[in-house]
Amino acid sequence: MFDPVIAPSGTLLGLLQRGRGDGTLHALTAPRSEALAALNHCVLRDPRHDWQVENRSLYYARLYLDLHGELDAIEAHLFDPEDVLDTDESRTGLALAVLGHLASYGRREALDLLRRYAAHGTNWTWALDELALRDDDEGLRALAEPVLARFPEGAEGDAELAATVRDSFEPRPWRLWADDPRPAVAARVRAAHESGCFDRWQRQMRPAGPRPGWSVRAVLEWAQQGVERGAALHVPAARCLTAVAGPEDRPEIVRAAQDGTEGARCTALRYLADSNDPEVLDLIEQAVATGSAPVVEAAVDSFERMRSLAAVDRARAWARRPDRLGAAAGRVLACRGGAQDRDLVLAALREAVRGDGPDAPTLWTLVDGAGRLGIGCAAPVLRHIYRETASSHLRGRAARALAATDPSFGRGFAVECLWDCEETTRELAARHAETGDTRVVERLRRLAADPAEEAEVQTAVRSRIGQEGTAV
Repeated sequence: MFDPVIAPSGTLLGLLQRGRGDGTLHALTAPRSEALAALNHCVLRDPRHDWQVENRSLYYARLYLDLHGELDAIEAHLFDPEDVLDTDESRTGLALAVLGHLASYGRREALDLLRRYAAHGTNWTWALDELALRDDDEGLRALAEPVLARFPEGAEGDAELAATVRDSFEPRPWRLWADDPRPAVAARVRAAHESGCFDRWQRQMRPAGPRPGWSVRAVLEWAQQGVERGAALHVPAARCLTAVAGPEDRPEIVRAAQDGTEGARCTALRYLADSNDPEVLDLIEQAVATGSAPVVEAAVDSFERMRSLAAVDRARAWARRPDRLGAAAGRVLACRGGAQDRDLVLAALREAVRGDGPDAPTLWTLVDGAGRLGIGCAAPVLRHIYRETASSHLRGRAARALAATDPSFGRGFAVECLWDCEETTRELAARHAETGDTRVVERLRRLAADPAEEAEVQTAVRSRIGQEGTAV
């Protein structure tokens, strides 16, 4: 999937793509046709950079409800001929998840669309998972025959069916069909279930990789074999070294960290860092200076995992380096530094935004560190990240840091966060938003009564609402 094009943060489309609470608030005051056009654009062209972890579906479903939005655009998208050509589940996954929430809210047409797509669409497994949570037994039973028809009779079709049943995310439809009164349906699903269980048992009986009794050299060679196959195995290989290496093996591991093959070097650096070896920090610095890109990455990752005081002291010395090791040192101080490291963490935060923009991966740790260390001077940078980042998770981290550093958070960003797409951000807002704004009291009551809201959010909301239903 190509990276989505995100509109500027000051536009309605840009706000909705980011999942910001202000997106909903602006959409509800904008012309309805304009708001629905922007909403459909987001649902049909998933704006998330990481669609597997960022939340948008409940956020968009709620806005469809508030706008009394029709589902014609979603229907046309799902049943477009492109559905057969583009089988990537990210093309339709967000739309199907939105339909799932709308079905939970009682939108019958959403339930019907899910049923139709489960019977005829390419990404039918996603639709079936949505229905497994929301449809009744009768509706699911009606899908048994069209779903099983996707798998032709014969060895190949039966094997594919067994794999699908084995790997299904929601088992309810398959369990229901295993007890179906139609003998042909029940027999085939039961056979697929038994075959899938047998396949899993066979894989467990034929594990690949190191065995007890392997030598240090064998483990390092196995890691290098992974490099040659295009698979990074240095992390599991380092765990294997923990099991097989003794004090007498340390010289060999140190030599591997200095000038071994790529896989061996990555493995040795990881092992020595996890062991807090006295030479490892010098070896990491050497690897960053002389190693290949994978070795540099492994060295930096190994350094960031270290918890020792020596690693924190070295981070203070490295923090001003203009390379990846310097950036890693800033993150180490953000996670484990003390009050004396505030200036270094703030400098790393500013440099990351200035050099790589508001979506730089390093910002996740630095933003958390700014909040942990209570760096008040970081508030302007954190506000910029909050407004501009396309990542709803990073925005939530920025909001959490602002709650610890910005005295105006409770009457500012915390208010719009009550409408945010991420439940953790809504929970934070429920604990901090000041109730002098009438919108806050109304929103808290609505969240408390919404059956689709997460339990943690509702717990936070109820802690702010008195027994008589008034905010406290």
